[in-house]
Amino acid sequence: MELRRSMLFIPGNSPAMLQNGDVFGADSVILDLEDAVAPQEKDAARLLVAQALTYVDYGAAETVVRMNPLDTFGGEDIKVIVPRRPDALMAPKVETAQDIQKIAAMVAAAEQPGQKPVRIIALLETPQGIYEAYAIAKAHPRVAALALGAEDYSAALGVQRTKEGSEIFTARSLLVNAAAAAGIQAIDTPFTDANDEEGLRQDTAAAKQFGFKGKLAINPRQVEVIHRVYHPAKADIEWAEQVVAALAKAEAEGSGVASLNGKMVDAPIVSRARQILFLARLLKVRKELAE
Repeated sequence: MELRRSMLFIPGNSPAMLQNGDVFGADSVILDLEDAVAPQEKDAARLLVAQALTYVDYGAAETVVRMNPLDTFGGEDIKVIVPRRPDALMAPKVETAQDIQKIAAMVAAAEQPGQKPVRIIALLETPQGIYEAYAIAKAHPRVAALALGAEDYSAALGVQRTKEGSEIFTARSLLVNAAAAAGIQAIDTPFTDANDEEGLRQDTAAAKQFGFKGKLAINPRQVEVIHRVYHPAKADIEWAEQVVAALAKAEAEGSGVASLNGKMVDAPIVSRARQILFLARLLKVRKELAE
């Protein structure tokens, strides 16, 4: 499983940020050719991003490029960017399974012999996209995650985007459920006030409780806050270790039922405990590699 707690947007027309993207500490860097770049700058930004993928070492971070929609500059983005071997493309404004299938076919045609398959992260930003979330998630094996774009989604509904997020409750729920049913990750929408650290913490905690495995970020300062929320607490790790130990003890004794503190340890509890321990070990390895 790819670690995508934080996915940081980096403007594709900013040489300084593209060059220094490895220092921000995000699990994924999204080199942005869409919203961050004016139409007259698309060609230059595409070349900058292609050069960055070739010459900049982003370390352990996943490299993602947010392409433009196919009805604008997306086709040229795929032709130029895919041979530079990004880990994934983020496809904006996806609304149907057919959108993904078209992109996947174009990606396959642009890949070089022996190249690691480029994954697709589908950004759902409209009511239609949310409605079709499961079909989109299952449209092609390249789809690795669904991400929510709440600003455009709220605009499409004609409602005000708020920090509390009540207007996106349904979209969050439907997207997370679709991703879980398809066996892929769900990534939450950005928190757009880069100066409100407490608001970001609360919004990220809410996203985590919904079931999102990570969050989009628009500012490098947001990365550390997001990581703190997604890092397993010491108490949770200790609980998970106790659950696994109780299960092992029951199996060693030939018992069909494990218990912890007088409560039965059933399959969903064991699954959650193993997920916590897996994430804790993954983060430990990531930290050791960085030192």
